Amino acid sequence: MRRIATLLAVGILLAGCKNNSDSKESKTTSEVVEKNTSSETNPDTLDIEITPISHATAVFKWSDAVFYTDPVGGAEAFSGNDKPDFVLVTDIHGDHMNAETLKALELGDTKIIVPKAVQEKLPEELQSNLIVLNNGATVEHMGFSIDAIPMYNLPETKDAMHVKGRGNGYLLQKNGQSLYISGDTEDIPEMRNLRNIDVALISMNLPYTMPVDQAAEGVLAFKPKKVIPYHYRGKDGFADVEKFKQLVNKGNKNIEVELIDWYPSK
Repeated sequence: MRRIATLLAVGILLAGCKNNSDSKESKTTSEVVEKNTSSETNPDTLDIEITPISHATAVFKWSDAVFYTDPVGGAEAFSGNDKPDFVLVTDIHGDHMNAETLKALELGDTKIIVPKAVQEKLPEELQSNLIVLNNGATVEHMGFSIDAIPMYNLPETKDAMHVKGRGNGYLLQKNGQSLYISGDTEDIPEMRNLRNIDVALISMNLPYTMPVDQAAEGVLAFKPKKVIPYHYRGKDGFADVEKFKQLVNKGNKNIEVELIDWYPSK
């Protein structure tokens, strides 16, 4: 299993007046996407190790916490990795939600954070694990503040592959540091309005999400310190992530673009 560490030394931005309990806190979408933090500096570093499994599936290590995103591929896909402290599922499609994999991981009472549409499709035996988080809501879990950011196709239509309100992107914050996982989205206002993001994972694959030029425009709008393209296999092959990097750095040389191989078995 290839393990790729993403180590990013950043000034930690102190979050304003947040409740640190483990209870859920509902917010409007505008309150979530306009969340901002101060510019005070802390010498600590943001240390995230990302192990890509495939496409949208990965293992993250952030400090002493391990979490999985969109686990698919069976338990064997995660062989050699630590058990997760929690799991994030973004959407109902098979490259994001797989009940058999979730069951095979033998999660015990580990929490799985999901949108309502995912909760409705998972079997009864997993229901006690679920924390349902709808667009614009926040949950405090294991020291993380986790916001559900909308993810959807443009233009908005009822027959879109990803309709607004069904799936979640996720914004994770801890100790003033932040990680954004876009999910299957296009260059939407809710993404553009994010601020002070340390690391962002951005999808780009046609016809399901967006092309690389649109992804680059969105990234240049919200200016994360580091961006990592993921979920870049489309109907006609792989998106040109090298072009994405060139476009981002042409527009803003201060944004670090890291290219990770999300398809090691291709």
